[in-house]
Amino acid sequence: MLTDLQKKAAQAVVNIFETGTAQGRYGTVTLAANDTGGLTYGRSQTTLTSGNLYLLIKQYCQAPGAQFASQLTPYLQQLAACDTTLNTDMTLRGLLNAAGDDPVMHDTQDSFFDQNFWNVSAQAAANAGLNCALGSSVVYDSHIQGNWAVIRDRTNANHGAASQIGEQAWIAAYVNERKSWLANNSNPSLPPTVYRMNAFLQLIGDGNWDLPLPLTVRGVLISEDVLSGAAPAQSSPPTLQLQTPPMQGDAVKALQLALVNAGIHVDADGTFGVETDAAVRQFQLQKNLKPDGIVGPATRSALGL
Repeated sequence: MLTDLQKKAAQAVVNIFETGTAQGRYGTVTLAANDTGGLTYGRSQTTLTSGNLYLLIKQYCQAPGAQFASQLTPYLQQLAACDTTLNTDMTLRGLLNAAGDDPVMHDTQDSFFDQNFWNVSAQAAANAGLNCALGSSVVYDSHIQGNWAVIRDRTNANHGAASQIGEQAWIAAYVNERKSWLANNSNPSLPPTVYRMNAFLQLIGDGNWDLPLPLTVRGVLISEDVLSGAAPAQSSPPTLQLQTPPMQGDAVKALQLALVNAGIHVDADGTFGVETDAAVRQFQLQKNLKPDGIVGPATRSALGL
């Protein structure tokens, strides 16, 4: 059994993947290019087309004291029908974002994601013979993103079950199998998410099987103070783009080095000039991303930043 702190740390790793913070951003609303899930929302980014966004908002609207229940209730029928016209409904998106500041929404999301994802993934981890906190985080991530069973079965077939090869060896094999599956997936929204497996491989390489705190994942600190709310969560990395005067600093240099590693020529001088703008657009075209030269969450993910 995991301690409560280990559970929070395991979830925090996935929160960082989803919204860039250890605590999660309850009001985050996104619509990623090529993502068949459509409009996504909340701490763990539940989707419109899965029907889970409807279930979450329905639960929130039924909760006593929900500040935005009256405004969101009229949307329930369209949400239940997975109506994709809601993807571009800016009124709905504004309401969802505002509701993210409501403590009732925080409680609703925590309960919803525990019931529908964490508890299910915890049982799946136990069934697979996984007991460590890192293994639980890996399985939870796969339930949030999808296709846990497919990669579990592939790992068992190619490497053997955890009972045969050992828990830690199995987790490492699973993460590598999933990394390959993501990288070569025909769904264009999945290859850019290989960074999730790279982060797990870093934790594995460092021997952080019990997720001892403090930890840093993708540049974001996970500590007891952060998880308890005693310390402010770190913000997501800044959006990088061509400006006048040009943006400069370590974040730009890290971007340029990532572009070089991706096979795109650019001088790693720490200045976001026209050459870097062109390199970003070239990379975005290669990854079927919008070639706007703006380095936001999607482009960062594709670069592994």
